[in-house]
Amino acid sequence: MSRPQRRDEILGQELPPTLPLMALRSTIVYPLGTIAVQMGAPENLALLRANEDPGLIVALVVATGDVDDPIDNRRLVGRVGVAARVHERINLPGDTVQITLQGLRRITVESVEQEEPFVIAGVRAAKELPADPDELDDLVARIVSAAETLADLVDRIPDEVPQILKMNVSDPGRFADLAATNMNFRISDKDEVLQRLDVGQRLRFILSRLEREVARARVMEDVKKQTEVKIEQHQREFYLRQQLRAIQAELGETDPGEKEAIELLKKIDDARLPERVGQEARRETERLRMLSPASSEYQVIRTYLDWILSLPWHKRSGDEEIALSKVEEALDGRHYGLNEAKERIVEFLAVRKLRGGDSHGPILCFVGPPGTGKTSLGEAIATSIGRAFYRISVGGVRDEAEIRGHRRTYVGSMPGLLLQALRRVGVSDPVLMIDEIDKMSGGGAAGDPTAAMLEVLDPAQNHDFVDHYLNLPYDLSRSLFICTANNLYDIPAPLRDRMEVIRIAGYTVEEKVEIAWRYLLPRLLEEHGITDKDIQFTDEVLGFISSRYSREAGLRNFERNIASLMRKRARKKAEGEEGAWIVDNALVEEILGAPKHAAEAAEQEPEVGTVTGLAWTSLGGDIMTIEALRMQGSGKLTVTGQLGDVMRESVDAALSFVRSRATALGMTAQDLKESDLHIHFPAGAIPKDGPSAGVAVTLAIGSVLSRRPVRRDVAMTGEVTLRGKVLEIGGVKEKTLAAYRAGLREVILPAGNQKDLRDVPDEVRSNMAFTFVSTMDEVFRLALLPYSTGELADAVPVREAGRGQGGEAAKASAPTPAPTPAG
Repeated sequence: MSRPQRRDEILGQELPPTLPLMALRSTIVYPLGTIAVQMGAPENLALLRANEDPGLIVALVVATGDVDDPIDNRRLVGRVGVAARVHERINLPGDTVQITLQGLRRITVESVEQEEPFVIAGVRAAKELPADPDELDDLVARIVSAAETLADLVDRIPDEVPQILKMNVSDPGRFADLAATNMNFRISDKDEVLQRLDVGQRLRFILSRLEREVARARVMEDVKKQTEVKIEQHQREFYLRQQLRAIQAELGETDPGEKEAIELLKKIDDARLPERVGQEARRETERLRMLSPASSEYQVIRTYLDWILSLPWHKRSGDEEIALSKVEEALDGRHYGLNEAKERIVEFLAVRKLRGGDSHGPILCFVGPPGTGKTSLGEAIATSIGRAFYRISVGGVRDEAEIRGHRRTYVGSMPGLLLQALRRVGVSDPVLMIDEIDKMSGGGAAGDPTAAMLEVLDPAQNHDFVDHYLNLPYDLSRSLFICTANNLYDIPAPLRDRMEVIRIAGYTVEEKVEIAWRYLLPRLLEEHGITDKDIQFTDEVLGFISSRYSREAGLRNFERNIASLMRKRARKKAEGEEGAWIVDNALVEEILGAPKHAAEAAEQEPEVGTVTGLAWTSLGGDIMTIEALRMQGSGKLTVTGQLGDVMRESVDAALSFVRSRATALGMTAQDLKESDLHIHFPAGAIPKDGPSAGVAVTLAIGSVLSRRPVRRDVAMTGEVTLRGKVLEIGGVKEKTLAAYRAGLREVILPAGNQKDLRDVPDEVRSNMAFTFVSTMDEVFRLALLPYSTGELADAVPVREAGRGQGGEAAKASAPTPAPTPAG
């Protein structure tokens, strides 16, 4: 009976209306509980020194906020605390006092009566509300069950705690306080338990926190068990591995890792690697011996050694001597025409032959429009000298690591494109064709791949090429590099300087017809499963397909159109149709549709203000009609056609020159003052720039202002100065071939380009007339026709409705690079 009396005695004590107040931050004592606390706060020390009598009763509250934050005593008003008796005092070093506090009962802080030197608060006893009897037993049972689970899972909770709780189930309020005390709640949760005067709410809050702790403890226990299982598995594997090694040692066998290392060392010795490479390979093999096969580093080193051993350090292919006769035979056997390119290739290989295969010298670079046989020329060279051939496409490469490789520190790293190619071909002296080198992306966050190519294509440097992955020198000088490009000027100047450029301008209509008979038709017939008895062509119809449907420099569209005809015939044959198709122009138009290019320009009538110019593009030459229109106005000039700054300035200079020649051309100052001019370059969707359209623009302006028609059977190109001088331009060969393909047989060129005629094929030179001029006055005399009474309208339509629309529309819609009149 002593314990109930003791409890009733404590709870029945009368409390004074004011009590000294202690604000605690890290702990609290509940009614009927006892706790030892060390006091160091100045206000608490002042309280204890001012009240040294035994049996001092104080008010305890939990101070919220961080430890360093000052306590706002006014915010403590209204909070629930505990009245506690101070039993023992022990002075500790460092101006600290340890006291023992016994909780008496819950109180509510009514007011703050004093703040200095310590706080005195007005208090009153707090009245607790009993729990609902219907849910009390369930709450108590669930809390006891959770406490038992936590005692099993968490080491820091004593096993006696569930028993202590069971002994106090008759007093729900005391039961809740004991659970909060012994379950290692955070101070914020303990304060929440203290604040809840409704015992039912207090029990539900404690139950929610205990269930959360049980869930967390179970997760931690699962993680602990899984970790222990993994550790046991590793220990078991290690033990079994040691046993296996002991058994293998007794049997005279070696473990797989050691056996693999020995095999690698033997392969390294047999490969006769260069001295530095061999040393590095042996060092990496020794590192491999020290690692477990399950280690990630083991696989990295193993892959690295595989790359070293798979590269062709010494293996060579091809003939020791370059037989020039075989080269000429291979080139002629696979390519028709291209005589200049073939001659340059043979000369290049002849120099290498006389130098004993010495690689020092420029790198070949084939430059020309698509479909002109650049890649197949490289294959023919490799075949003729008996070497392996591999094509590396670098179009769109924008990362330097694609050329030099990735460093081994990166996951999934590997060597660059060059060493990958050498590993695939298996020899150290292949013909490596670097295709589309003009389309490499220069600069950026990932480095400049074109700068990395400088070392690759420089014979003075590439004998010690270092790939980032291998980090070892590799000799690339034995490889024969051949580059291809569509536009030479898209290649950076330092890289272009290392190359021997061989230009491939394209094919004439006659050459395309001959190529079709020799190469295209036999191959396409075989690919489509038909024979020459099923479909037959003539020179005329092949020429018609080339000039009206495939007027490009290369052969791809030409081949595609022939294949379309053959597919139609193959389908009819598969459906049972017999007999031979004799292909004529009507059948071609029926299958391929209306011609995509206009009839020959020579058949067009002379017009006022319409001039046929010549342009250069990366796809070869092209003809470009320039139109001028005169109308009543105030002397304003309008220029359209998506032109660059250089071409717009050419138009301004042309107009100034024509105005200076107004009298000679039969114009008056009044005509110039009251006329507006509009100069248009058709195919407006395609950007255009360059000075070489100056002659054609000046002629168009002179024609429309003088109302004299221009000859349409002649094409022209050249830059014009402000004084009317005609200057030299580039791309003569490509532009001349474009005029020839379009059916034009006379071309006006600057006198300075007379030397470039030797680059034009003999067939074209013999069938075309070339007129060389030095001034625009000569051009006016050659191309302007006499004044015609039929050309009296101030506004002269430049071209009739529908005329030439096929060719112009095709040029505007085709995905071709911008016509750039070369200067």
